[in-house]
This record gives sequence, C-alpha cells and structure tokens, in this order.
Amino acid sequence: MRTTDLSELAAFDAVARHRSFRRASEERGVTASAISHAVSNLEARVGIRLLNRTTRSVSLTDAGAMLLSQLSPAFGDIGSALDALNQFRDTPFGKVRINAPNSIAPFVLGPMIGPLVAANPNLELEIVATDRLVDIVEEGFDAGIRLGESLRDGMTAVRIKPRLKFAVVGSPGYFERRSMPTTPADLSDHVCIRNMYPSGVGYPWSFGRNGEEIDVEVKGPVALHDQELMIETALAGVALAYVWEDRARPYVESGRLVSCLTDWIVPEDWLYLYYPTRRYISAGLRAVIDALKVASS
Repeated sequence: MRTTDLSELAAFDAVARHRSFRRASEERGVTASAISHAVSNLEARVGIRLLNRTTRSVSLTDAGAMLLSQLSPAFGDIGSALDALNQFRDTPFGKVRINAPNSIAPFVLGPMIGPLVAANPNLELEIVATDRLVDIVEEGFDAGIRLGESLRDGMTAVRIKPRLKFAVVGSPGYFERRSMPTTPADLSDHVCIRNMYPSGVGYPWSFGRNGEEIDVEVKGPVALHDQELMIETALAGVALAYVWEDRARPYVESGRLVSCLTDWIVPEDWLYLYYPTRRYISAGLRAVIDALKVASS
C-alpha cells in the first residue's frame, strides 16, 4: 500500500469517528481542507461515496460504515505496535490524551501533572476537562476518568482515588444572617445554588444517614453546573453551595467557607481511570496511571 493510501484511510477514519472534518483535522494536525482533499481522493479511488456531507453535518454511508468497522481495529493494532516500542526507551515517549470531568480535574489531576512531566520529559500530556459525557474511543482519548457508576462495558478500570464526598458550604457572612442547617430538611429555609448538568438538567442534593437516603430539591435564584462558579457564589455570601469536598477544602481550611451537614454526607462511588479493554497499555499511559496512584495515596 502506498503512503498516500494509508494517509487517506487515516483521514477517513478520523472524520468518520468524529463526524467532523474540523475535529478530524485537529486530531491529525493538518488543515480541514487537507482532510477533505484526502477523503475525496479516497472516494474517487474506490469509486464509492463513503460520507454524506452537508453544511451542518457529516454522516456515514453504508459503505463508509462497513469500511470504518474494518479500519478501526486495524489502526488500533498499528497504534499498539508503535506503543510497544516504548519498552525500548528509558522513559515514556509520545502523547497521552486524557478526558476527565471538569468538576474534579483540578484536585484529581492537578497534583500529579508536575511530578509526571518532570520525570518523563519525552511524554506529551493532553488533558481535556469537561463535564460533558464523552465517548473516549470515538473522540480519540487514550483514557478517561469517571465515577465507577458511570463506566460502560468493554472498559478496563483502575481505581485511582478514595471515594469522593460532597460538602455543603457557605460563607461566615451568610451564617451570620441565617442559622446553620442541622438536617437536610432545614435547607427549605435557606437560599441554595441549584446544581445542574451541562445539558441544563438539574440534580438534587443527596444525603444519607443510618441507611436512610434523602434527595433534596433545593431552592434558589441561581442554577450552575461549574463548581468554581458555585464556590465564588458561596464566597459572596448569597447562597449555600453543594460541591466536591476536595474542591471546597482550601476555602474551608482558610475560614472563608464553613461546612455544614457533614454527618449527613455519604461517599460517592469510587473514582477510576478507564480505557478500552482491547487497547495495548502504552508506557505513557502506564506512567499516568502510576502517577495518579502516587498522588492519591
């Protein structure tokens, strides 16, 4: 097979997985026009349309879907073969792409980035932090980080951190004006930040004690999905926030926020780094896993 043939197939594979010429060009490190030209050349060579294109979307034809199903395992095997060369290097080499929820990335990944990069100068680490639910295979990530309850089949999961907990926090100024809640039911008398997913769908504040589980639909004028904004709003003294305990800890320890209802907070599921089971574990990804274990110990 000619080099140009392989390049065209790789361009098609990227477009087909992302359903986007722009995102495929970003992955491949070339212009979108170059990707489009490569795919057009491939279609002309095989004499079959592989992609349906409009100004708004890209979709696979039946022929394109069949080709993608054959190409994906083949390109996976090529990637694994190249990754296997890392065993002959003194330190890991190449790019590792990790996806993680934005709400937990700072305190889960932040502590390990410095030591990992310092110990592995030939490793290129790319982290995309988003609370959007991501298909790591389709979007070209080597691994992702999620709570165990949201893992899907076909993935190998490595536990990387003790069970996370939420915290209810407010500023000292807020509690000067209102009494501190002692039970979840007391929240009906408080101004709270309503939590929501990036989609705009809200979710309750969850509590539990002595086997009893309670979900509270809190009231308040502000609904947010970004936890940094939640903390900033709580610091302003206008409402209580329900955020990850690790995210709030520096502010609680400094006295800028006060935690309450601590005996009603139940731990969430374990946190895992996960990757496709059939994927070869590169030295770079192994280095990331080891660094996360050290940072979490």
